[in-house]
Amino acid sequence: MTVTSAEHLRYERLCAEIVTQTALLTADIAGQDLTVPVDSCPGWNTGQLLRHLGGAQRWAEEIVRTRATGPLPDEHFRDLSACQDEDPAVVGPWLTEGAARLAGTLRAAGPGTELWTPVPGGSTDFYARRFTHETVVHRADATLAAGAPYILDTEVALDAFDEWMELGSLPMHFEAHPWTRELLGPGRTLHFHATDTPPEAAAEWLVDLTGEALAWRRAHEEAAVAVRGPLTDLLLLVYKRRPAGGEDIEILGDRALLDFWLERVSFG
Repeated sequence: MTVTSAEHLRYERLCAEIVTQTALLTADIAGQDLTVPVDSCPGWNTGQLLRHLGGAQRWAEEIVRTRATGPLPDEHFRDLSACQDEDPAVVGPWLTEGAARLAGTLRAAGPGTELWTPVPGGSTDFYARRFTHETVVHRADATLAAGAPYILDTEVALDAFDEWMELGSLPMHFEAHPWTRELLGPGRTLHFHATDTPPEAAAEWLVDLTGEALAWRRAHEEAAVAVRGPLTDLLLLVYKRRPAGGEDIEILGDRALLDFWLERVSFG
């Protein structure tokens, strides 16, 4: 069971953010060497990462445009062996075009339109939200690979964290990833607290693994392990884009539980 008191970003904002985040990404890669390896996506260089993201955006656009009732082939953005020496002057405009096309198709379809989704829900709302945050995280991959600072809007980061919690707590994981069930046990709770947001943002999350399901809620509660740090750093931590600990993130309590949770939880 998933519990949250937070509101999602509105559908139109999500459509706009797909374009905005892609524009920020293309600005970051302008003039860069795209053969640089992306440590957070082992086996890919930056050009391959960008082709993966742009291909995935086009895949989602086709699903929404055709109102697909089942999955479409996705090999074209999984097999990236032919994309090892990309040119930012080519990939940048290609990314921009794909993001604009996806946002436009989502706007034309409107929120709540029924179609196939890889998780329960079955509507355009999934693709608007998922591809906002898919772009957010892959922008982080490319930006960090280039050694540049990564900055993310607070509202977008909050929604990305909520979405990660929702997707990472889906009951379907017990079938798709049987090892996820090993997370459950008495006393297993984790608390994440963003230290750089205003109080009204309520940027605290409690992961509760003590029952028979993966559960979470926005809450300030005692937990077996507490993780405190800037919001964007916490987001990159749960996405496994940065290691736990370090100067910016404070860990109090059962560090082994945090490591175990990060190892086991997944929605990819």
